[in-house]
Parts: sequence; C-alpha cells; structure tokens
Amino acid sequence: MTFQTKMKLAPELDPGFIPAALWNREYRKHATVPLAITLERANGAVSRFETKIMPETAENAPLNLRYVERIVKFLLWARGGWKVVIGGSPAIARTLAELYAPGGEREFDYQVMGAKIYDRKFTIEGCAYADAPAGKEIPVKLGGHFDGCRIGFDLGGSDRKCAAVMDGKTVHSEEVPWDPYFQKDIQYHIDGILDSLKRAAAKLPRIDAIGGSAAGVYVDNQPRIASLFRGIPESEFATRVRPIFLEIAKEFPGVPFIVLNDGEVTALAGAISLNCNALIGLAMGTSEAVGYVTPEGTLTDHLNELAFAPIDYRTGEDAPRDEWSGDCGVGANYLSQQALARLVPAAGFDFPAGTPLPEQLKLVQKAMAENDPRAAAVYRTIGAYLGYAVAHYADFYSLEHLLLLGRVSSGNGGSVILETAEKVLREDFPELHVEFHTPDEQFKRHGQAVIAATLPELAR
Repeated sequence: MTFQTKMKLAPELDPGFIPAALWNREYRKHATVPLAITLERANGAVSRFETKIMPETAENAPLNLRYVERIVKFLLWARGGWKVVIGGSPAIARTLAELYAPGGEREFDYQVMGAKIYDRKFTIEGCAYADAPAGKEIPVKLGGHFDGCRIGFDLGGSDRKCAAVMDGKTVHSEEVPWDPYFQKDIQYHIDGILDSLKRAAAKLPRIDAIGGSAAGVYVDNQPRIASLFRGIPESEFATRVRPIFLEIAKEFPGVPFIVLNDGEVTALAGAISLNCNALIGLAMGTSEAVGYVTPEGTLTDHLNELAFAPIDYRTGEDAPRDEWSGDCGVGANYLSQQALARLVPAAGFDFPAGTPLPEQLKLVQKAMAENDPRAAAVYRTIGAYLGYAVAHYADFYSLEHLLLLGRVSSGNGGSVILETAEKVLREDFPELHVEFHTPDEQFKRHGQAVIAATLPELAR
C-alpha cells in the first residue's frame, strides 16, 4: 500500500518534499488499532501520546514502523525522554529498540537522550495498550520579570547579542559577530560571553539579575547538548562545557543567573509581547529554535528541540540529511539559514564555494530588496516548508499562535514566508486556525536578549 500526499502548494524549489502532516493524515485513514507512546524524563515526568496504527499484518508492518518511528523521533525531540514505552505493539517496540541502540540507525538519539541529557541508559520497551503508563506533566514558571537592573544575552551561531534593561527599559543592546561552532578551546566562548556581559554591565548602576538564551538543551544551567560547543573534544564536554555558565556566574557573585534554550525564550517573547498563549515561538537562525507556551501561559520541561524533529518523510538520495544527527527530513534543514543555503543553487544563485551561511543570507536578502525573482522563489519555498511544518506541529501542540523570529525572517523575504505559510494552511488544512505574528525588525534581532533578561525572579 502507498499513500498519495499531493500538496496544494508544493515548495517550488523542492518538489520532492513529502509533508509529514499529509503523510500522517493519509495513514490515519487506515489506522484502527489503539497505540500509546509514553516518554519518561527527569523527576518522574511522563508524556503520553495517543494514536492508532493499522492492523499488524505483514503487509502493513513497514507502514506501521515508518509511522511509529517518525512519531517517536518527533516526540523525543519535542518532549524528551530516556525511557520510551510503546503500549499496544511489542513487535514495533522490539524493532525500535534495535534502531535506537549502539550501532543502530538512531544511535545519535540513543546517546543524546540517554547519557548526554538525562544521565540514564536510553531504553524502549513494549507492553499491552492497557498497561502503558499514565501521563504526568510538570509546568515551569519562568520569565516576565522586568523589575531591577538586568542583563540578557542570546548566543547564536554567527553572533552573540546582549542587552542591558533597567525596570523594563532597554538602555543598551548590541550584536557582536563570533564563530563559536568549531572552536576547540572553551576559553574562546568564555571570553566572548564575558566580554558582552561586562559591556552591558557598564551601562547599569548595578546588576540584579542575568538571563541567557542559547541553542541546545540545558539542565540546571548546564548544556547537555549544544551546537555552540561542537568543536570542543567530547572528552572535555563534561569537565569544560557543562560548567561554563556556572563558572561565568562566579564573575557576578550573588546575582541570580539563568540560562534557557533559545526557543523557550522566543516563546516567552511572543507570549509577553502579544499577550497571548498556546504559542510556538520559532526562530529561523543558523538552525531552527523553538519554544512553547501552554494555553495556561506556562512553560514546560519539554525539550522543544524541533531542529531534530522530522517534518519531511521522503527517503533516498534526494532527502536532505542533517550533518549532526545523520537523520533525514528534520527541521534544521528546512527552517533556517541551512535551508536557504540548500535552496540557492536550485534558485539559480552561484555563490563562491565556502561562502558562509550568514553571507549567503545577506546576498539573498540584497537580491530580494532588488526584486530578484530567484530570491522570492527561495522565500516562497521556505514559506511552504513552514506551513506544512506548522500543520504537523499542531498534532503535538495545542496551537493558536506562531511568532516567527530570526534573521531568515527579516526584511521583505519574511513577509513572503508568512504569506506562503498562511496560504498552505488555508488550502491544505482549513480546519486549523493558527495566527502568525512577526515583531518589528529591532525586536527580531535583539528581542531574545531583552526577554532573556526577564528570566530570573529577584529575591524579596
């Protein structure tokens, strides 16, 4: 059996794209057998996802495995977990346990979700549907504190931003280029971050709190996986990278210091600036950064690292492969500067080999400002990716609003991205009602640093 997933608005520079939302929609028309997927995280927190699979026949087995494996992969990076239980199909659980294992196709996820993030051995088990664990979610309340003299920073792959905020008013904001990805000495990162913090501190009469935003997974202010530190030898990660922000905080004794995933800060920025909840904040930067505010207005302890979550179900040589995880079809290759660089040759641009991603983006933005149709095609393609991605995200999040940030969304191209994404939802998913938002240019570039400053609550 095969599924027809014809798009009403295919990405024009990438017609082979197979939207996860459409593939899953077709699959579910034939699914009748209840299945529960649960993921256990730290402190006993458990996420539970309800779905159905097709009857477990030999003919249906490949489709069932494809569906459940992609859902499990999405849930791992959306919610997190060191232990996965498949309630309703022990056979699928056994196959997944072979894939997510040393030497298996998903060894990256096995290693990261187990030892790196949760300090546990990653496991996948199967049981009867009735025996699957119940869900147990833990809300987290951070951010929205504007009192006092605060510093906020946001660390990206091509620049670091820092802001000084006094009683809610931004008195200093700057952006400094840097190249952290493949630096082999952690001192490069320490010196750069401290330089930005101290320059911001010079603009304030005192420092009451410091909040930070950076790509990756953070537990107790410690990076567990973070692209900014990819160049540091793995043997030094635990001793040099994990304590980096604990060491930096010592330069500001007694000052509350909190670092969160940059996607979470994006979501906080949206909730605060728009005064609405049930919101995904999505930053298209060097990679894709995502955060989520619940309908109740809280954060969760979910990972929301959707850069590693699949949105394209194609396989084969033409499927874009993530350089880090080795998986195909994940968000980082579609909603980021990486996506733009992948699309520019198909659009007809011929940049010199080795042109850095930020420079390619600047060249495409310049072409867009000059009404170059090649640039418009790039942005329409990314907009189609975004529309189909949002439809897929709505299967996993209670979603009413999406705030788009990041350099890729700056300028006229950002408007094209949003217009195309909205058209995708209207034409292929009319039942979804997601309102798209974008802040002004200054907020796009510096908003995350300002909102990061509001993370710590001052002691009373």
